[in-house]
Amino acid sequence: MTDFFRKHTLIAGTLLLTAAGFATRLLGFFYRIFLSRTIGAEGLGLYNMVHPIYGICFGICAGSIQTAVSRFVAADVRRGRRIFFTGLVLSLSVSLGLAGLLWLFAGPIASRILLEERCAALLPFMALSVPFSAVHACINGYYYGIQRTEVPAFSQIAEQLVRMAAVFLITAILREEGRPVTVELAVAGHLIGEIASCLYTVLCFLFLQPPASRAGSVPHTAPASLLSGFRQTARPLLALALPLMGNRLILNLLSGAESVWIPSRLCAFGMSSSEAFSVYGVLTGMAMPFILFPSAITNSMAVLLLPAVAGAQSEGRADRVAGTAVTSLRCSLAMGVLCTGVFTLFGGVLGTSVFHDAFAGTFMEILAWLCPFLYLSATAGSILNGLGQTRTTFLQNAAALLVRIAFVLLGVPRFGIRACLWGMLASGVLLALLHLWSLSRVAPFRWNVWNMAVTPVLALALAIGVLYFSDGALARLIRLFRLSAFAGAAVRIAFLSLCYGAALILAHTVRRR
Repeated sequence: MTDFFRKHTLIAGTLLLTAAGFATRLLGFFYRIFLSRTIGAEGLGLYNMVHPIYGICFGICAGSIQTAVSRFVAADVRRGRRIFFTGLVLSLSVSLGLAGLLWLFAGPIASRILLEERCAALLPFMALSVPFSAVHACINGYYYGIQRTEVPAFSQIAEQLVRMAAVFLITAILREEGRPVTVELAVAGHLIGEIASCLYTVLCFLFLQPPASRAGSVPHTAPASLLSGFRQTARPLLALALPLMGNRLILNLLSGAESVWIPSRLCAFGMSSSEAFSVYGVLTGMAMPFILFPSAITNSMAVLLLPAVAGAQSEGRADRVAGTAVTSLRCSLAMGVLCTGVFTLFGGVLGTSVFHDAFAGTFMEILAWLCPFLYLSATAGSILNGLGQTRTTFLQNAAALLVRIAFVLLGVPRFGIRACLWGMLASGVLLALLHLWSLSRVAPFRWNVWNMAVTPVLALALAIGVLYFSDGALARLIRLFRLSAFAGAAVRIAFLSLCYGAALILAHTVRRR
C-alpha cells in the first residue's frame, strides 16, 4: 500500500488534502457553534459582513498567483524556488498595498461600502491578515507544484486549531475579568489563524527541502540569481494569473455586494439595524454552515474528480469521462436527497438545540430543498473545470449570483428574509441545470432519471416510513440514556441514514439482477 501511494503521488496528495479539508470543515463547524453562543447572532452578522472584503483582497493578491505558481513550479521544479520568489514578490507587494488602503480607509469603507459603521473597528484586523495570507498562499502554491501536499494540508489544520485555541483562551480571560466578549474576538481569531498558518508554511519552506528525485540539484538562490529569475518569470506568471484574478474578483465582488445588501434591504423591509444583522447572522453563521457541512463529502469527491476527468480527457477516453460523470452525479444527488429529508425533518430541532435559535431551524427547513441542486452543481462544476470549461463555469456562477442579488434587491424589501431564501433556491436550481446542460454537451452521458432521481426519493420515503414506525423504540432508548435533544436528533438522523443507505443498496442489487 505504501508503494502504491509513492507511485501515485497525485492520488495520495488529493486524499491527504481531502482528509485535511474535511477535518478543517469539522473543526470550523464547531467553532461557528461556539461563536454563535459567544458573540450572538448580531455579532455573527457583523463578522460575516467584513469577510467579503477580505475575500476580495485575497482574490486580488494571492489566490490567482498561488495557482500560477503551482502550475509553473510543476512544469519546472528545478527553477521552483525562483518561480516562488517571483510570485511572492508580486503577491506580497499587492497585499501590502491593499492592507494599507484597508487600514487607512476603514471608516469610509465601513460607512459607504458596507453601509455599517460598526464594521470600521473590524477592518484593521482583516487588513493585517492580508499579507500573512499572501505569504502562505504562495508557499502552498510552491508545494502543490512539487506535489508535497502535506504542507498545505497541515497548514489548514494548524490554522484552525490555533485560531480556536486562541479564541477559547481569550474568551476565558475576558469572562474571568468580567469584561464583555464582542465581535472583535472573532476577527482577532481570524488574524491569529492567518499568522499561525503563515509561520507554519514559512518554517516548512526553510527547513523542508523538495524531494531530490523530482527536483534534482536545486539551483543556488543567491540574490542576483533571484533577481534574474524575477525578470524571466514575472511576465508569464502575470499572464496566467491576471485572467484568473479577473474571474475571481468579479465573483467575489458579486458575492460581497449580496452580503452588503441583505442587511440594508432588511432595514428597508422595516427591521432595525440590530434586527437585520441578527437575522443575517442566523442565516450565514448558523443555518448555512449546517446546510453546507455535508458538502465536505461532495467537495472532497470534486477534488478527486478534476484530475481524474482531465486525465481521461487527455487520453481520449470519452467513455471513461461519461462513466465518471454519471457515477459522481448519482452519488451527489443521493447525498442531496438524504440531506433534504434530514433538514426538513430535523432542522427545527437542530436549530434550537445547537444554536438556541428557532429562526435557524426555520431557515434550515427551507434551505433543505437546496441540497440536491447545491451538491449537483458542485460536482458538475468540478467535472467541467477538469474538462477545461473554466470560462463556462465562471459565466454560469456569475449568472446564478446575479439571480440571488435580484431577489435581494427586489424581493427582500417586500417579503423580508424569505425572499433571500427563495433567491438562493432559484439560483441553486439554475446553476445546477446550467452545469448539467453544459456537461451534456462536452461529455455526452446517459441520464437515467429512474436510477438517479426516482430511486433516491423512493429510498428516502421508505426510510422515513421505517423511522416513523420505529420512533417509539428510539424514544425509549433516548430516554434510557438521558440523551439531550441534539443527541436524540443525531440518533434519529443516523437511523434514517442507515435505512436510506440500505434501501439504495437493495435497489442497486435488484437492478443488477
